[in-house]
Amino acid sequence: MTDSGGTAATTIRIDKWLWYARFFKSRSLAAKLVQSRKLRINSVVTSKPSATVKAKDVLTFAQGRNIRVIRIRDIGTRRGPAPEAQTLYEDLAPPEKKAPETDPANSAVAQRDSGAGRPTKADRRALDKLRSNLEE
Repeated sequence: MTDSGGTAATTIRIDKWLWYARFFKSRSLAAKLVQSRKLRINSVVTSKPSATVKAKDVLTFAQGRNIRVIRIRDIGTRRGPAPEAQTLYEDLAPPEKKAPETDPANSAVAQRDSGAGRPTKADRRALDKLRSNLEE
């Protein structure tokens, strides 16, 4: 890869690198993260998507609920397949796996004890029969 001066490029725009490394689906999403001042390059907050990065720079940014800490190994030349993209960086803080109790689908709110809640039609008939026997 060469820049306009004809020398070999050793730096690349941060939005382009984040897109190459497949952290974002598009360069515009990567640029939005940078513009929102939520990305640090070597512990320095940056707000310009045109900021340049090079190999051995450390990036810190939020992705979903995880904080990603990434060391750039190579700047890359294209947005290739995922295995190729994973060779561009080293993950210094791998994302933690969610505990099962924090999963909303498995939380206690979604569960209901047996017999709790609205009675079924059969339950209502049994209650009506019991009440009629008690009144007699």
